[in-house]
Amino acid sequence: MNIGIFTDTYFPQVSGVATSVKTLREQLEQHGHNVYIFTTTDPNVEPNQYERNIFRFSSIPFISFTDRRIAVRGLFRAYQVARDLELDIVHTQTEFSMGWIGKFVAKNLKIPCIHTYHTMYEDYLHYVAKGKLLKPYHVKQMSRTFCYHMTGIVAPSERVLDTLDRYGIKSPVTVIPTGVDINKFGNVAADLNLREKYKFKSETPILLTLSRLAYEKNIDRLIAVFPEILKRVPDVKLLIVGDGPAMESLKEQVTELKLESAIIFAGEVDNEEVASYYHTADLFVSTSISESQGLTYIEAMASGLRVVATHSPYTDELLSDEDFGGTFSNKNELIDKIIFYLNKSKEQINQDKLGSKLASISADNFGERILQFYTDCKVLYGKESETSHSGETG
Repeated sequence: MNIGIFTDTYFPQVSGVATSVKTLREQLEQHGHNVYIFTTTDPNVEPNQYERNIFRFSSIPFISFTDRRIAVRGLFRAYQVARDLELDIVHTQTEFSMGWIGKFVAKNLKIPCIHTYHTMYEDYLHYVAKGKLLKPYHVKQMSRTFCYHMTGIVAPSERVLDTLDRYGIKSPVTVIPTGVDINKFGNVAADLNLREKYKFKSETPILLTLSRLAYEKNIDRLIAVFPEILKRVPDVKLLIVGDGPAMESLKEQVTELKLESAIIFAGEVDNEEVASYYHTADLFVSTSISESQGLTYIEAMASGLRVVATHSPYTDELLSDEDFGGTFSNKNELIDKIIFYLNKSKEQINQDKLGSKLASISADNFGERILQFYTDCKVLYGKESETSHSGETG
């Protein structure tokens, strides 16, 4: 198949969506399909820079979310490129600019249009006029409008599925969590010696949180309880990996609490170095409440690291065995779970149980399920087209 993926976000931008799209592309190509990325321009990519099978369209920073881009032109160029490539299917990854362009292309080429609904927008309303302009109702209407007449929709988690049901989305929806390359995180080829880099002793317990430093990630909650954790584990360190709009406020919080020697900001790290950070740490912690699917949780588990995360239907199912980690609902539970799993960090996770869990969330499984969904949607699209045409002739 010739598959067109339409996304507002792609590397070198760092986000869960960009990672998901990259994983999807790799899996589809491994199965012998041709994958073409239709995305936005990026200030870190030269206009004439060669990128295999990637087509970039003029864009500007998104309002109040300036490290994300939105295309401002390219509708007919995208159609012409897609027609010349003889696309068989369009798979959109955004409800904004490139998503609408993808829908236009699919409609005019008369091919199926699949969509992955990645983002829980109700968690991001504060970015626009500090939450005073857009309300959950507007998100519902936007989502229903975009998803109307989709051949099929991929929900990365049950939380997304429940949200789409609540919005009244009628298109066929299936839950397919984005997979992770288990080998990439299970086997670290290069030892970056991060303990030496950050001047940690070999026996120093290290907490790791890794994400875009955005306000909805609630990293301030983890920093706020850290003095209590230090009382019980005096030599523990917290390594915060990532960059984003909340960076300065988080640094100010650390300074106010006099935690500069215990909490280290690593900044944004190269994608190829991420696995080494997981392998250096003793426990992965996330206080985010905005995840539709936490890829970092899966990456941590694939690295043999236990996870402490905010309670939700998704995290409860992912951490279904206490040996993998646990979830928390309040401040005291967060502190207790961190202490409990730090003490347990020297014990290896049961490999049989972990292997079974990882097989279900592997990139290979993800790719196979997506391809099956494509096949199902092409059959569905064919039946709908036959019904439509028979109705026209009647």
